[in-house]
Amino acid sequence: MLVTQSWSVEHNNLITKDVLMLKFIFSLLVFVSISLNAQQLGDNNFKPKNTTSTFSKTESPLVLLDEAHHNFHTMDGRYQPFVKILQSDGYLVKKNKALFSKESLAHADILVISNALSAKNVKHWSLPNYSAFSREEIEAVYHWVKDGGSLFLIADHMPFPKAAEGMAAIFGFQFNNGYVEDLNNKEQMFEQSRGTLAAHPILIGTGSKEEIKAVKAFTGQAFLSPPNAKPLLVFADSAISLMPKKSWKFPQGTPEISVNGWHQGATLEFHQGRVVIFGEAAMFTAQMSGKAKRKMGVIADGAEQNEQFLLNIMLWLAGKI
Repeated sequence: MLVTQSWSVEHNNLITKDVLMLKFIFSLLVFVSISLNAQQLGDNNFKPKNTTSTFSKTESPLVLLDEAHHNFHTMDGRYQPFVKILQSDGYLVKKNKALFSKESLAHADILVISNALSAKNVKHWSLPNYSAFSREEIEAVYHWVKDGGSLFLIADHMPFPKAAEGMAAIFGFQFNNGYVEDLNNKEQMFEQSRGTLAAHPILIGTGSKEEIKAVKAFTGQAFLSPPNAKPLLVFADSAISLMPKKSWKFPQGTPEISVNGWHQGATLEFHQGRVVIFGEAAMFTAQMSGKAKRKMGVIADGAEQNEQFLLNIMLWLAGKI
């Protein structure tokens, strides 16, 4: 009996040490992310690999990139490479400086919202976090999509999920206002071979486009999708989300949950329109971070297919897939 108790105590101590080690590794990764996040800059020298345009000038879909809600990613800033990739395929991309309404969305084919923020959280990312959109704007986008518009909604880690919570919820998605990390997949790769890159027409493209087998993401959030949505990026059983009160601060006792089976990318066919939701933004652009100019996004090692992935997503939103 004493031997059994001794083994049990020793075994429990080993488990506790393993958990603490995993949390230490996560904290170290977060520390690195903080340093890089503070110095994220778009790669102004980026040139898309794509050289074949799907659309001609006479049939270019109009893409509105939202800049009316204190967005962290803008056309002339961190999402300049994102815009270049879209332009390489023939899209007409314009800045959206107006609040969402029936009139402001009337001529748009695709609306892209990336990391919108409330005015209250532009300089203060810690709790409380507020919505970036009024109820009237959310309803305007809802009806626009219902009538045939295509929405590409991107909301990264805290505080961005809370800022876009209402916009996601009206289509049935539940955002988690935290920081996600896959403890057994530090590179945050999503792969068909592992089942974390889910089967979807987007992975195949139009037939002339390259099949997507693996993509890379960079932190972000995890979310829950409605039953009629189709997942794209799916977290494995070693993924967790930490939900701190202060941005990038993870003291002992910070709430955390398993996000096994949750999504970081998903699609939804909604009445006459289409919706793509992502919990990560950097994977669709090209960024240089920190003094060492670490490559992030489509130019990072392991993200060789991210650019084609974005092109395929846009083709799905445009109704070509």
